[in-house]
Amino acid sequence: MSKKVLVVDDEESIITLLQYNLQQSGYDVITAMDGREGLTKASEEEPDMIILDVMLPEMDGIEVCKQLRQQKMDVPILMLTAKDDEFDKVLGLELGADDYMTKPFSPREVIARIKAILRRTQVQKEALEQDSGDGELLKLGDLKVYPERYEAYFEGNQLELTPKEFELLLYLARNKGRVLTRDQLLSAVWNYDFAGDTRIVDVHISHLREKIETNTKKPVYIKTIRGLGYKLEEPKAE
Repeated sequence: MSKKVLVVDDEESIITLLQYNLQQSGYDVITAMDGREGLTKASEEEPDMIILDVMLPEMDGIEVCKQLRQQKMDVPILMLTAKDDEFDKVLGLELGADDYMTKPFSPREVIARIKAILRRTQVQKEALEQDSGDGELLKLGDLKVYPERYEAYFEGNQLELTPKEFELLLYLARNKGRVLTRDQLLSAVWNYDFAGDTRIVDVHISHLREKIETNTKKPVYIKTIRGLGYKLEEPKAE
């Protein structure tokens, strides 16, 4: 069955370009030209993927992304912007977008990004469906991470994590005790180079600390290694 992609953009030329190239690659395409229409179609059509422009009439893409995540819709989102704006980029990813591209872009690169994102989400879904029990467990102190279940718990309570927050936590847990540079984390978790945009890593680390540290100013799990990066370690007994 063909995957369904929702394209939300207020430029007809972009809609036409993406619709043509996506259909040529075998995807079913739905379109919307403003944020409110995009939000409605996302709920009604249940697409497998959303391409979402940041600058939209009625409701901007950041707000659309935020509302989709608040509604617990875990559909993958690729955000587009005409501005090479670091704040927009970090905020979009922070709110739960899976990827980010700046206009002008190559249709081939968009297709490649979509395939990579859908491949990752399919692997995650299959892992969840095949898991008949707790599966693999990564444990550090009061933190438990279940890779197959795509779940993490702290002090017995399930953590509400965005897909990227979970992937970052999982990578840190699989490499516990190792110092990981920001560039390593960018490459491993985001799967491509953000051209040195390491603030994305710092934002996600900050969010994880808010969820698993008693005192974020004195973290005992995720340690900052000055000049290098981060390390997840077993908290020392007091």
